[in-house]
Amino acid sequence: MRRLGSLLSLLGLAACAGAYEDLDPQQFAPAIGAGDIALVDVRTAQEYAAGHIPNAANIDWESPDFLKAVRATYPAGTQLAIYCRSGRRSAAAASALSKAGYKVKNLSGGILAWQNGGGKVSAYAVEHFVTPVGLPVSITLIKHGTLAISYRGLSIHVDPVGQFGKPTDYAAEFPKADIILVTHEHHDHFDPEAIEALTEEGRTLLVTNGRCADMLGHGTALSNGDSLKLPGDILLKAVPAYNYTEGRTMFHPKGRDNGFVLDLDGFRLYVAGDTEDIPEMASLKDIALAFLPVNQPYTMTVQQCVNAVKAFGPKVLIPYHFSQTDVSALPELLPGVDVRLRDMQ
Repeated sequence: MRRLGSLLSLLGLAACAGAYEDLDPQQFAPAIGAGDIALVDVRTAQEYAAGHIPNAANIDWESPDFLKAVRATYPAGTQLAIYCRSGRRSAAAASALSKAGYKVKNLSGGILAWQNGGGKVSAYAVEHFVTPVGLPVSITLIKHGTLAISYRGLSIHVDPVGQFGKPTDYAAEFPKADIILVTHEHHDHFDPEAIEALTEEGRTLLVTNGRCADMLGHGTALSNGDSLKLPGDILLKAVPAYNYTEGRTMFHPKGRDNGFVLDLDGFRLYVAGDTEDIPEMASLKDIALAFLPVNQPYTMTVQQCVNAVKAFGPKVLIPYHFSQTDVSALPELLPGVDVRLRDMQ
């Protein structure tokens, strides 16, 4: 009888292996909004590009390297929320991920059910990371110098601009922001209408430089070197951003504009704003991800970008704000750095 009991216990454990939780769209939405769970779209890249749930990563279940790709981004034990078109592929993926040590919530009915229930979709690409404390960071690459960061359930927008380049309808495409960061006053970084569309009175914190705060008549103004504790225990530091090359200093004069370093529980993110490879960059430490502008003559040349990366050694570089500058040589010029070329013209 003791052997039979042991056998039944083992069978029970085996039955639990691969277990996951099915959620309908009404349950799924608050689960992914809590900020402690990573969202993964397991459809093909083509399906993902046509529209996905905001902040979702894309890892194709039908890829032979599916589990390897998940493990490369999310440590075992990470909570994952996954979906596909109708729920069939994601159910299979959820079972496999549960067996691999992940805690998984599956969207029953897939993105079709999500949309039928009024859920929003997005066509913007998203980069994903995990902080040292095991929480996911999602960074939506909107365009040019414009980003949105999701962490601990907070929505942080950097230099939101509506009509520069491809139009962005912030009222329709994004929820209200918890934090808005603006580096400087140029029209491809500073858009009062976009700021207004993202702002909810009593909730949204606007942080910018002195010039933009004066132009708007409100906002928390930081100067180079100032720090601020943001909601979610995020530490923000304003750092210099300027031109020094003769004939360019009028674009971004020293002392006026900011770059920003955000410390997300040890994951240090540097958004440089408009700048050249200034000497102050050498003092940046432990940068996990850097967004550097490569848009000569207004910001950096390709070689200046290389010089900047070598000065402070970020683990990951995403060149942005590059307009017509050819940045394709950067991966070869920076061996040992994870250079990610994305559509951030």
